[in-house]
Amino acid sequence: MSGLTQNIVYASLAIAGLMGLACLADLVLPHGPFGGQTMYDVLFLIAAGITAYMGIDCLRKG
Repeated sequence: MSGLTQNIVYASLAIAGLMGLACLADLVLPHGPFGGQTMYDVLFLIAAGITAYMGIDCLRKG
């Protein structure tokens, strides 16, 4: 895997991690960053998990 492609995968992993943390904070805190929308938090957590899984899988096979 080339350096640019690998950097893009690392960036997507970092963004997925930040989104996951923000959604967890929104679920736990009464006045979270997204206004306490539980459905969106769960959907964003699922999306962050899928993105992280695909990024790790891509790095393993590359």
